[in-house]
Amino acid sequence: MKNDKAHPFRLGLVSMPWSIFNRPSIQLAALKAYLDRNSSVVTTLFHPYLAAAASIGTETYHYLAKNSWAGEALYSPLLFPEQSNQAEQLFYESCRDETALKLLNFQDTSRVLDQNLDQWLSSVTFDGFDLIGFSICFNQLLSSLTAAARIKKQFPDLPIVIGGSGCVDKIGLSFLHHFPQIDFVINGEGEEALKGLCDFLASPDPATEMPAQVMTRKTVGETHRVCGGIADLNTLPAPDYSPYFQEMHHCFPGQPFIPVLPLEFSRGCWWNKCTFCNLNLQWKGYRWKKAETVLAEVLKQSTRHRCLDFCFTDNALPPKETNVFFQSLAKEKKDYDFFAEVRVITDPDIPALYRRGGLSTVQVGIESLSSSLLKKMHKGTSAIENIAAMRQSAEAGIRLEGNLITEFPGSSVEEVEETLKNLDFVLPFSPLCSASFFLGHGSPVAKNPGSYGIKAVTQHKKNKMLFPPTLLQDLDMLIKDYRGDRVLQCRRWKPVQEKIRRWQDFHEKRKSLLPPLCYRDGGTFLLIRQEQVNGPVLQHRLQEKSRKIYLFCRKIRSQEEIHQAFTTIGEATLLKFLQDLTNKKLFFSEEGHYLALAIKQLS
Repeated sequence: MKNDKAHPFRLGLVSMPWSIFNRPSIQLAALKAYLDRNSSVVTTLFHPYLAAAASIGTETYHYLAKNSWAGEALYSPLLFPEQSNQAEQLFYESCRDETALKLLNFQDTSRVLDQNLDQWLSSVTFDGFDLIGFSICFNQLLSSLTAAARIKKQFPDLPIVIGGSGCVDKIGLSFLHHFPQIDFVINGEGEEALKGLCDFLASPDPATEMPAQVMTRKTVGETHRVCGGIADLNTLPAPDYSPYFQEMHHCFPGQPFIPVLPLEFSRGCWWNKCTFCNLNLQWKGYRWKKAETVLAEVLKQSTRHRCLDFCFTDNALPPKETNVFFQSLAKEKKDYDFFAEVRVITDPDIPALYRRGGLSTVQVGIESLSSSLLKKMHKGTSAIENIAAMRQSAEAGIRLEGNLITEFPGSSVEEVEETLKNLDFVLPFSPLCSASFFLGHGSPVAKNPGSYGIKAVTQHKKNKMLFPPTLLQDLDMLIKDYRGDRVLQCRRWKPVQEKIRRWQDFHEKRKSLLPPLCYRDGGTFLLIRQEQVNGPVLQHRLQEKSRKIYLFCRKIRSQEEIHQAFTTIGEATLLKFLQDLTNKKLFFSEEGHYLALAIKQLS
């Protein structure tokens, strides 16, 4: 499949729904910037998700992009008409609890997306390209397969490649062997492999070899190694978001929104031990950029596109370089705003520093409030550390988002009870979301299911509603189902899910602008204000040494540390004081360690 045309080689890269509409695709932009350094490849980017958002409305699109099953269901009948009824059923089931989607009509919306896709396809001169590539991450599978099928039908000789986190390893190989519209799959990180594929297709020399990380139909029964990737991320050019902005202005002439620009500080995860996680299949090792590299990129992108809002795409920011990054930004007089995913931070000074540098929202892998269950998950944290992360973010003025994983296979009654008890202590902080455990391809649980009481791994019941049964028999999918203790766990965790809903309701119905649990410092005394779910607001006063102990425990402190810091207080008296404040939910204690929960009330 060699290219007979004169250079340059023309590559088209596509990002389909349900990529977040107010963010450019960093995957496409990073690949273009990398390939543009070589004049032999001319790369054109396409963001059809922008036109889709304009067609169905940005608010509707926003909620569908968050609802993975509903979004995929809308494209299923376009590729598999015989699945229309089941896809429609799945759509309405998925939208049942989403107010913004309850009144959405499945057939009408699917029809609009169908028309929108055809309009985009007719607007592109595909016979002018030598290769078309689709970036497939979460929620982009069926839309990408549908678009690729229509391109291949009209241009059968135009090669199509897919890549991304949604098609690595055996998943991509199974797609390759069951979807004729796909010719190549890049297994893992894309820059070098895609450049090699373009060179292979462009070369008139039949001896030119296919890159080892690119899978073809000749790859039968095996997967090639995951791409090694870029060893030094600091050598990469900044992503090129200009094509996104050009399309955005075309789809939204009035520019009703200012985009959030993605940033990449690192690839992979420096922890990479969580037993449920499969987010790092496409990365080989953990690599990160220097703070000065990312600072320069922020300045460049902000100046070029007149944007101040950024989101880090990292699975976990590199701690040392991140400290330098936000410390540098804290000195600048610019109103940057950042979102990032971080590991648990228990030191109150670090989130405070990050906030001064512009970090406003974090997603933290809390996952559980049971230390026993956290050990099973290999999270490397404890319940008190997770609660400290919630407290420190709240005090710094950073919104914390996170999940509590329920129905984890092998969870014990004691772990559920521990979770229920500890939920009382986190009432003052931003509510977490309940997330039922799912079995992800390539996760440690999926690789060793028997150790978690899983008796059989099966296709997910929702995928069975999206794909024809004969096709699904041999497909490897990113999300799987299993047989084991699911029914038991579902029943066991129901009280936790209900308590999380009450926690969310408490915050939704609050009218006070003050934090639910906060203190004011009088120098020699503290005044603590404490809201309750049902009951009056409580007021507490701590004086002299009681005040000093409380402020000392803004960080997690062991009983021994507290005793050494306040040697004039008898050990029995100290223990009684700590226990009394724990009973009042002003402290959290675990295994002889204590944490003050109230945060400072800002004036």
